[in-house]
Amino acid sequence: MRTLGIDPGTATMGWGIIETADGRLTLIGSGALTTPAGMPQPERLRLLYNGLRELIACYAPDSAAIEELFFGKNVNTALSVGQARGVALLALVQAGLTIHEYKPLAVKQAVAGYGGADKKQMQEMVRLTLGLETIPRPDDAADALAVAICHAYTAPTLQRLQQ
Repeated sequence: MRTLGIDPGTATMGWGIIETADGRLTLIGSGALTTPAGMPQPERLRLLYNGLRELIACYAPDSAAIEELFFGKNVNTALSVGQARGVALLALVQAGLTIHEYKPLAVKQAVAGYGGADKKQMQEMVRLTLGLETIPRPDDAADALAVAICHAYTAPTLQRLQQ
């Protein structure tokens, strides 16, 4: 199973693709889609949408996992990230991918075993889980890989529940 993980954002949208085979997780690719500061929001959203469509066409994932929106104190940031998340969901559903959404707490629990894990702990667990020499960069890519790993760990249970 090839899973595309997404950490939504308007300025930077992290992405990571892993493959699950014989109980092993392998990194296929990761990175971030970025948009220029000061660019009008509709144009930023178009760039993100087109970038995701290209990634999906290039890597042909079987499913997608995306982090649910976390509401912080800054309402404007939450709205902007929500718009980027909506564009990502649109690109995923148009590609016919099965979409799984995970709360940040669930991702931390699945990857680090602790819902209060900090960013450094999460990044190190992503590195160890995928057998990498270094932590994936940028941070948004590591976050997206964590979402994909969360899904890889959760998918077998979801499949059993559907049967």
